[in-house]
Amino acid sequence: MDLDSDDENVVEEDFYSFLNVPKEATREEINNAYRRLSRMYHPDKHVDPELKTKAENLFNKTKKAYEILSDPHRRAIYDSLGIKGLETEGWEIVQRTKTPAEIRAEYEQLAEERAERRKQQRTNPNGNITVAINATDLFNPYEDEFFEDEFEQDLLQRFPNIEVSSMQFSQSVDFPLTQKDTCTLSGQLQTQNGTGGGAVNLSWRHIYSHKSWAEVEMAAGSGPTISFKGFRTLSKRFFWNGGTILQFTPEGIRPGIMSTLAMQIDKHSVGYLTYHGGIRSMVSTSIVRDTEFNHYNLSIQVGLPHSYISLNYTRKMLNQELKLKLSVKVGTFGGVVEYGAEKKVSKHSSLSFAVTAGVPSGVKLKIRLTRASQVYNFPIHLCEEIMPSPIFYATVIPLVVYVVVKKGFVEPFLKEEKAKKVEKHKQNNYNKLLEKRKEAQAAQELMTATYTRIRDDEENKKGLVIIKAIYGKIVTDPNEQGDNEVTNEVLDVTIPVQCIVKDSKLVMHENTKSQLPGFFDPAIGEDKMLHIIYNYREQPHEVTISDNEPLRLPKNSHRTNVT
Repeated sequence: MDLDSDDENVVEEDFYSFLNVPKEATREEINNAYRRLSRMYHPDKHVDPELKTKAENLFNKTKKAYEILSDPHRRAIYDSLGIKGLETEGWEIVQRTKTPAEIRAEYEQLAEERAERRKQQRTNPNGNITVAINATDLFNPYEDEFFEDEFEQDLLQRFPNIEVSSMQFSQSVDFPLTQKDTCTLSGQLQTQNGTGGGAVNLSWRHIYSHKSWAEVEMAAGSGPTISFKGFRTLSKRFFWNGGTILQFTPEGIRPGIMSTLAMQIDKHSVGYLTYHGGIRSMVSTSIVRDTEFNHYNLSIQVGLPHSYISLNYTRKMLNQELKLKLSVKVGTFGGVVEYGAEKKVSKHSSLSFAVTAGVPSGVKLKIRLTRASQVYNFPIHLCEEIMPSPIFYATVIPLVVYVVVKKGFVEPFLKEEKAKKVEKHKQNNYNKLLEKRKEAQAAQELMTATYTRIRDDEENKKGLVIIKAIYGKIVTDPNEQGDNEVTNEVLDVTIPVQCIVKDSKLVMHENTKSQLPGFFDPAIGEDKMLHIIYNYREQPHEVTISDNEPLRLPKNSHRTNVT
C-alpha cells in the first residue's frame, strides 16, 4: 500500500472484493455472489433483534454492491471514480445519456486533461552538479627534489594533496505554455584550474503531432549562438532528427549541422547513423538492443578529435532493482575499460559507481547520485597509471560504504518514515476501522449457521474443510516469532473462509482480502498475508498467500505435514 498520497489515506469500499468476484466479473457471477450473501444476511432469517439489526446493515451493503455492479452505467462510473464518483452531482445525467464505454472513455480523457493541466503548472526543474576530484597523490605521490626542509617533505608524504580540479553546474526549468508549446530556460557554469565560463540558453519547442516537433534555441556565453532542431517519424520503422547551429565569434559565423537517421530493426533493436559537420566533424553509427533484462550498445565513430569503437553491456536485475554495467572503448585516444553498478535506493533516488581503467587516463572512480530530476556526479581521479591497488580500493570501498550507510542510516530512516505514515493512516481512519471491526464481527456471527452447514457437508463427503485461517501481519521469520497466533494485527478468519467454499473448492480473486465479509484490515499500511490450514480428502495441507494474490483450492495447494 502506498501511503504517500492523501487520497489513499482514506479507506474506501471495494465492492468487487466484498462480493469476492473479479473486476471483469460477468452479470451472472455478480448475481450468484449476491444470492449467496443475501441468503446469509437476509433479516428475515434472524429472529433475535440484535442479530436482525446486524443482518440488516450487512444485507443493505450487499444490496448496494449488487445494485452498483449490476448496473452497467453505475459500474462504469464506480470503476473510474469510485464511490465518490457516484455521489458527485451531475453523474446521474451522464448515466442516462452515455453508454458505459463512453463513460470510461470520457473519464480517461478527463484524467489525461487533468494530467496535462498538472504538467502545465509544473516548472520541471532539472539540475546537474559535477565536482571532479584529483586524488592521484594517494597512489602517485609527488616528490619535489627542491624541498630543503625534510620535515615539510615528510609532512606532504603523510598527508596527500587532494584537490577539486573542476566543477560544473547546470540547471534547466521548463515552462509549458500550451499543450503543444514549451519554453525551457537553462544555464551552465564551469570552472577548471582557476578559469571558468558559463552560458545561458533559451529554447522553444512546438509539437506538431506525435510524429514531429520543431525547436529553436538561443544561447549566450562564449559567443552568441542560435540553433534549429527538428524531429520527424518518416515511416513505421524510420525516424529522423537533426538541425543546424550558427555560432557568432569575433572571427565570423561558424556554422554546424547535425543529422541522425534511425531504423527500428526489430522489437528490441534500433540502429542509428549520425553525421556532424562544421564546428565538429564526425560520422558515427550505433546499434542499441534493449530487452527486459539486458541492454547492449555497439558504437563506431570516425571524426575529430577522436575516432573509436565502443561496446556497452548492462544487466538488469529487476527484483533487486540493480543494474550491472560493463563497457570497453578503444580509439585514437587510447583504451578504457569501465565496470560498475547502479542501485535504486528509494522511490525517487538511485546511486551508482563505476571504475575506469585506461591508457593514458589511468584509474578513476565515478560516483553518481540521482534524486528525482537532480543529478550529482563525483568523478575521482585516483592514479595516472594502471595499478592494482587503486583498482582494488576503487572497487571495494564504495561497496563497504554503501552497506554501512544503508544498514546504519538509510534503512532505519525509511523504517521510521514508514512507521510515521502508517500511524498517520491509522489516525485518519480510526473511526472507519472501528466500524469495519464491528462489521466483521457481526458478519462472522451471522455466518455461524452457514459455516456449520458447509463444514459438516464437506466433512461428510471428505471435501475441503478449513481447520484454521488467519489474516493480517503474519510473521514468516521463525527467529522473530514461533507461532502466528491471533493478535491485534492478526485476525481469525476460519469461519468466513469456510463459508466461501463451494463444491469442495475455494476461489479468491485478485483483490484485497480485507474487504471480504468477515474480514477487516487489522494492520493498516502493513504487508498482510492469508494463511490457511485445511484438510482435503482427509489429508492435511496449508497455504500462505499475499493480500492481493488470487487463490484456488485445492488446485494450487501443496501437501505438507501439519502438527
